Amino acid sequence: TGYSTGDRFDVHTYSGHPENASRLQAVRALLESSGVAAQMTAISPIRAEDDVLRLVHTADYLALLHKTEAMGGVMFGEDTYVRPESFEIARYAAGGALAAVDALLTGQVDNALVATRPPGHHARPSQGMGFCLLSNIAIAARYAQTAYASKGIRRVLIVDYDVHHGNGTQDTFYADPSVLFISTHQSPWYPGTGAVRETGSGEGIGTTINMPLATGAGDAVFRALYEQVVWPAARRFGPDLILVSAGFDAHWAESANLGQLRLTLPGYAWLSAELQRMAAELCQGRIIFVMEGGYNLTALSNGVLNVAHTLLGDGQIADPLRSVPPNLHQTPAEEITPLIEAINRH
Repeated sequence: TGYSTGDRFDVHTYSGHPENASRLQAVRALLESSGVAAQMTAISPIRAEDDVLRLVHTADYLALLHKTEAMGGVMFGEDTYVRPESFEIARYAAGGALAAVDALLTGQVDNALVATRPPGHHARPSQGMGFCLLSNIAIAARYAQTAYASKGIRRVLIVDYDVHHGNGTQDTFYADPSVLFISTHQSPWYPGTGAVRETGSGEGIGTTINMPLATGAGDAVFRALYEQVVWPAARRFGPDLILVSAGFDAHWAESANLGQLRLTLPGYAWLSAELQRMAAELCQGRIIFVMEGGYNLTALSNGVLNVAHTLLGDGQIADPLRSVPPNLHQTPAEEITPLIEAINRH
């Protein structure tokens, strides 16, 4: 199992903002103190150069990011800070995923975990937003298809279990039949996209699958969706590579203003194990998990630790937060039958 991370990502930070250096510091510290980091193969993030970034992002947007390097600090919208050093750090955040693709597809590792920041799944081709500057997982998908086409990497499945819809990833591949994008996310919620009817356009119709969930959807709901929607769709698509946008802000302990889907850590671990099993069945085990959101440091760090346990195959699940408190309702699985029927109709 490859592990791509580093302390360079701490440079991009803003005190008081939920997406700050403490997130990744907590992840690295737990993986190191648990001994799990030492069991994985270190993969050094590389610098994503402009030619690779242009596989996803527009020239105008990259020019804007270049300009921010000479500014004292700006905001993209109301939520996304950009400091003079941020673009350079974001290059390495995307480059962590690129390095993982290289290590996986050249046979150095069997699977990989990428723990970098800033996150990426809200970054659209022409716009940074939602704490994201570069679309890390979309760049990795395009790079894999471009650099490893001769090795048969043509169809990529991206699964996103962050509490927020990965609108940037969706925008990148909305008309592209070679990438299947599947998202579970809270709705209505930021960024306001991800309706069931959003299934793609042109040749890409049918290769975007959105599963918007109301407050309180928990482990049983996710299990039903994976069994009845994600598995059948993945088998129909037949991916050559699976990439996972691994956000842990759907955990029940997340602050109410950032997520309310109420997954548990064992529930998250089940999702990761199913995706690994999917990769084993469909694409020779080729799977990479890329860290996205998650702002409760205990839920985030243990969630990432459990991904590592899954990839290592050691059968362990860390869960210091335990079960959902009785005052937090979880939706019974049978209540989402209408959603599953609506997804299948579209």
